[in-house]
Amino acid sequence: MKLSLFSDYSLRVLMYAAVKGDSFLLDEVTAAYGISRHHLAKVVHRLARLGYLGTTRGRGGGVRLALAPEEIRLGTLVRQTEDQEVMVECFDPVTNTCPLLGHCRLKGMLAEAMNGFYLSLDQHTLRDLVTGPHRQQMRQVLMG
Repeated sequence: MKLSLFSDYSLRVLMYAAVKGDSFLLDEVTAAYGISRHHLAKVVHRLARLGYLGTTRGRGGGVRLALAPEEIRLGTLVRQTEDQEVMVECFDPVTNTCPLLGHCRLKGMLAEAMNGFYLSLDQHTLRDLVTGPHRQQMRQVLMG
């Protein structure tokens, strides 16, 4: 399974926010990761709509975490940011052309694996990603 860039960028933005621990500007994240400002703006907008980030416009404005890092479950976040729920064609009855539908065990096995993937991520929070001995190095790399 491969995460979409949108999910990848969502995780990175939230990690940046958690490591920074304060409000930040979109340009700071763009500089830290070398990611297009246009892409990050879409990500921040979606994360704000989902309630993970708070945004303030105008002078003194910026972006900040709207939840504590320990409240952000990685599985939930990835479920909300992934746009590719169809792992193989037979997952989508509208576009499926596989003649083995209903006679093949692959769909069930892949669904079980995908569920396991999300259940594993559900065990971890954003806090788990940004605490510990590597936090200072992350801060130095991201914020200079």
